[in-house]
Amino acid sequence: MTSLDTPRAKNLALALLAMTQFIIVVDASIVNVALPTIGTDLAFSQDNLSWVINAYTLVFGGFLLLGGRMADLLGRRRLFISGLILFSVASLLGGLAQSDVQLIVARALQGLGAALVSPAALSIVTTTFAEGAERNRALGVWGAVAGAGGAVGVLLGGILTEYLGWEWVLWVNVPIGLTAAFLAPRLLPESRDEAEHRSFDIPGAITVTAGLALLVYAIVDAESAGWTSTQTVTLLAITVALIGTFIAIESRTRQPLMPLSTFRLQTLRGANVVGLLVGMSLFSMFFIISLYLQQVLGYSALKAGFAYLPLSIAIILSAGAASQLVTRLGFKPTLTFGLLMVAAGLLWFTQISVDGSFTADVLGPSLLAAVGLGFSFVPVTIAAVTGTRPDQAGLASGLINTSQQVGGALGVAILASVATSVSGGIDPRGRLDPAQLADLLDGFQTAFLVGAGFALLGAIAATLLISSKDSREMAAAAQRGEEIAVAA
Repeated sequence: MTSLDTPRAKNLALALLAMTQFIIVVDASIVNVALPTIGTDLAFSQDNLSWVINAYTLVFGGFLLLGGRMADLLGRRRLFISGLILFSVASLLGGLAQSDVQLIVARALQGLGAALVSPAALSIVTTTFAEGAERNRALGVWGAVAGAGGAVGVLLGGILTEYLGWEWVLWVNVPIGLTAAFLAPRLLPESRDEAEHRSFDIPGAITVTAGLALLVYAIVDAESAGWTSTQTVTLLAITVALIGTFIAIESRTRQPLMPLSTFRLQTLRGANVVGLLVGMSLFSMFFIISLYLQQVLGYSALKAGFAYLPLSIAIILSAGAASQLVTRLGFKPTLTFGLLMVAAGLLWFTQISVDGSFTADVLGPSLLAAVGLGFSFVPVTIAAVTGTRPDQAGLASGLINTSQQVGGALGVAILASVATSVSGGIDPRGRLDPAQLADLLDGFQTAFLVGAGFALLGAIAATLLISSKDSREMAAAAQRGEEIAVAA
């Protein structure tokens, strides 16, 4: 069995897990820049082109909770390796696609692989590193690569599309994924829920996966279908029914997929609410910044990608600092302060102008928001797994991943609708006169204001819903070098 008795062995394991999470997060944004080229090469209709992104988001978000519990029951390293192989094969098939349908199916398979890998990787971090300063440091690295992944994806997508072709935004995953799968048995220990009676809750798995997938679909398609359309309202009603059925099943099943007792942990409940709002702020910020750079300032896709470099570096540095602050101050004050910084950065973005520039309009607020995101992403992840038992690691990891992924889909959908509504539905792909540019800018400014509202709600939720006692005890124990057990 692989041993992690030395700091070097633990650092190598963390490097492998962080690298894997990085490509999972990158893949959610890397194809954005390549979409116009993909649409031309594979003769996509404009309506179907968004499904290159949505197919990944839909399956990823829908299967995360199931993937997390499967990791607990079947073995975390086993699920990690299986997910990596599926992700790599799907990436290869996506680059080889000769039609829109083939590419969309490959992206859906990528999402399924990612849904197996991501919670398994985070739960391995949780079970490998002792709760306290050691885990905080590990999750600081995790938060740095995960938080910066979205921004780096835009840059990497632009470079690969420009110089090698759109296929390489998918093929780049293949050597990385297969190398990680090869190294995993050598660097990672196997772990699972060692309960005497382990069974798989099939009815619970079906209802929660269908409910989450339908929820993400309803959200990502709401912009085109309409938030009050029959389709959206019906899908959301079915989602509520499926999630309600899932909760009823879990309350009566002897070996549930998601033991409801897990939600007795106040900090876990609060962290997932805040995680939803962090996702809504993070993804929506990247989305609107990209539109402003390309549609108002006239940046090429490649130049827009390079504009994300300062933001990416700021997230990485602030995430490292956040892990140390959590150990000194606790996760609650660090998280609350981080979300207030995000809100301030997004409010600053409401001052963007038609004749603006990157230095005057984008650099300052993006750095402020990026530092805030680093200070938010790390403590909310630490809070989400604080006090959980080892057999709950996969479930807790799946929950926080799901909250952030659903939050991201919801944030982008809401802000896109807000921007479109305020701007009067202007199509930004054509040549715009000054009046139309001004209307488009009004839409972006309002969207940034709503995004700031999400971040502010997150700060309020962190203050009200996350236990101050848990936060203080974790910080005190971390400073003493002890593990803690948070009461249910």
